[in-house]
Amino acid sequence: MRILGLDIGDRTIGVAVSDPLGFTAQGITTIRRKSNEKDLEELKKVCDEYKVETIVSGLPKNMNGTLGPQSEKVIAFCKLIEENIKLPIKMWDERLTTVAAHRVMLEGDLSRSKRKKIVDKMAAMYILQGYLDSIGTR
Repeated sequence: MRILGLDIGDRTIGVAVSDPLGFTAQGITTIRRKSNEKDLEELKKVCDEYKVETIVSGLPKNMNGTLGPQSEKVIAFCKLIEENIKLPIKMWDERLTTVAAHRVMLEGDLSRSKRKKIVDKMAAMYILQGYLDSIGTR
């Protein structure tokens, strides 16, 4: 069973997928946002290619746990995914995932331009890995 992890932003969507056994997350791509219709097409292709059964989307909460305007955008887009791709979506608290991704890339001495290209994919990996770790303990 494969699970897809998403880091949904205004300009890009970071995408990660689990291994078939659901232990590890691998970053696979970053989708440049064009329109909801085109974004959904790209996500559908990925879901079909990897035979995805569930999607986990990062939910950008404020540090105090409340939902802000970006959370509302993500929730609205996730509803479109559910309606169009017909897969269950779970929301995962993504606070500090982008910060963690940047930290790892800085430690790896990646240039700013390289970091910019892969930060969303890395954040999607952190979101998905957090979810996988949580269900692995049950």
